Amino acid sequence: MSEQRTIPGYTLLRPLGRGNTSLVHLAAADDGRYVALKIPHEQTLKDQEAAERFGNEVRLTLQFRHPHLVQGYAGKPFGAQAFLALRYYPHGDLTEELDSLPGSRRLREDKALRILADVASALTYLHHLGAVHQDVKPHNVYVHEGRAALGDMGSTYFTAQGGKVSGSPYYMAPEIYHGESSSAASDVYSLGILMYELLSGSRPYTGHSYEELMVAHLTRFPQPLSHLNSNVDRRVSRLAEQALAKRSGERPSADELRRALLQALGETPEDEVYDEAPEPTTPEAPTRQVGRVGRHGPAPVTEPPVATVAAPQDNTEKAGRWNPFKRRK
Repeated sequence: MSEQRTIPGYTLLRPLGRGNTSLVHLAAADDGRYVALKIPHEQTLKDQEAAERFGNEVRLTLQFRHPHLVQGYAGKPFGAQAFLALRYYPHGDLTEELDSLPGSRRLREDKALRILADVASALTYLHHLGAVHQDVKPHNVYVHEGRAALGDMGSTYFTAQGGKVSGSPYYMAPEIYHGESSSAASDVYSLGILMYELLSGSRPYTGHSYEELMVAHLTRFPQPLSHLNSNVDRRVSRLAEQALAKRSGERPSADELRRALLQALGETPEDEVYDEAPEPTTPEAPTRQVGRVGRHGPAPVTEPPVATVAAPQDNTEKAGRWNPFKRRK
């Protein structure tokens, strides 16, 4: 089975990126829409755990409908022609935008608040359904015309059904380091890290090894966000600090964060309406090299891969002690 195999209904135009589990192409659908077409590697389909993870991503991406979740158009979870067709974002993920900023990685306040409010809205929706995302970070956030969408459902699961606990070390809640189950509060913690990163220009916890990061998340407390950026709304700053509480029960909900972020933008928050997302506009086909989709990109990934509390997943080190910093510059 060739990795250049065709997927009925789509014409492959050019590669967008290659990851450990999948190859992503810009493709033209028969209806004229440009999509990011995710095709699992042959070895992914042969590995039960990796194949199940891809199948889970396909099923949940197509099941969820929310304007701030990356929309899935079509897919097949298993078999030789497994694929996932996603909305295409010409500028790649949020990491690429942060990396392009001169000096500080801090976004302009109004832009950061809008992105964070959109991500909080997506999490409010998932948590309302009883699902947890487990991997909130810039690599999984996409922005088009100022609005953001959260992507990559490979680690998502419904808490009532159970699933493998995972996370990315820089964004992982203390309870996940302890080997406990994920929850909505774990996602809120990751969102709190993202709030610090976008509004202050740096993550609240750093380290040169997995152990140093774990100690930081378990024992240290960040400076108030308002001390790092005096322009940040006080309530947003306070809730960002509460989102990083060591005890999961002391964190606010994603909806509380959403409301505070919208208020900081001068808007009156409304209750979330859980309807299907409107059909997004389709960007024009690119004439230049394009950005990443999910964890895939034209350049080596600089973000630590997902860590799993149980057996290693396909994007962790297979031999020896896992080192989340192996790829980091």
